[in-house]
Amino acid sequence: ELAAKTKQKHFEGQVYKILYQVIADAKNEVDVEMTLKALMSESELSAVAKRLAIAVFLDKRQSYDHIKDVLKVSTATIASVAENMNKRGIQQALSRVKAEEWADVWSIRLSRALEKLKK
Repeated sequence: ELAAKTKQKHFEGQVYKILYQVIADAKNEVDVEMTLKALMSESELSAVAKRLAIAVFLDKRQSYDHIKDVLKVSTATIASVAENMNKRGIQQALSRVKAEEWADVWSIRLSRALEKLKK
């Protein structure tokens, strides 16, 4: 009984490892999108995306009511994400989102500056 459970846990760990490697090996956003859409239902993908969005909103100090209204999620889901905000994985994801936002802001600023130089 115990040996069977240990073997099952090991097997599950290997399955997760394969999934993580497949996603890590994706060459770009389109590859990741194709892989996730092929492996997950629309509702599963939506749930994961909304959890990331909840983390972003919480990081920006948005209220539970605002998050609930915008994302159409329960306060229980928001609380679940809030409990994990200090986990390294969420912090890394937030760092990537912030870096992308920063790049977008600077891209806009640089474009405006170039437009002014052309005038």
